[in-house]
Amino acid sequence: MSKLLPKITIASLAIAVVAGGTFYLTSTQKVKKTVSNNNSVVAEDNPHQDTLISVWDKETEPAYTGTLDMTVYRSPSCGCCGIWVEHALKHGFKVKDIKTESIEALKQKYNIPTELASCHTTIIGGYVMEGHIPADDIKRFLSKKPALAGLAVPGMPIGTPGMEARDLKQPFQVLAFNHKGEIEVFKEYQSY
Repeated sequence: MSKLLPKITIASLAIAVVAGGTFYLTSTQKVKKTVSNNNSVVAEDNPHQDTLISVWDKETEPAYTGTLDMTVYRSPSCGCCGIWVEHALKHGFKVKDIKTESIEALKQKYNIPTELASCHTTIIGGYVMEGHIPADDIKRFLSKKPALAGLAVPGMPIGTPGMEARDLKQPFQVLAFNHKGEIEVFKEYQSY
């Protein structure tokens, strides 16, 4: 990271969050970007300026025409949740961002199984989305309109949207769950 920071100008730096060793940088400038094999994205227009962008910025569900209105409930002190909200916005979702200290009561209200809990809860189209789920997985799920309660990425795996830490990426699963608390794998990420 020390090689990257001197190349970033203060004017282009929109976010620099350090939360438990997590670094996430993005740029407000419109520049050509390239995705490398390790999923880092580097701005190319200025050879003296590198900007790390999220691997999750690339949209894979451009034909999605379903609901885009979502409500995100999160702790006012959680920075990674704010970055996940930005991820959702980049993918066309319209976000009502509600900061609350009553996260646990909300999870109980929506019957989120304890083992699926994460740091923020999203409600969209009558479904519950728990945690750092990639936006395109939400779109794929909503397109199917399954008879399920929702999706979850339990905990806060490093590398998920909002939890990026450069090249550090933990394998993780996006889990689907029903109203009885039964769980199945919706999508698995081993190498991304």
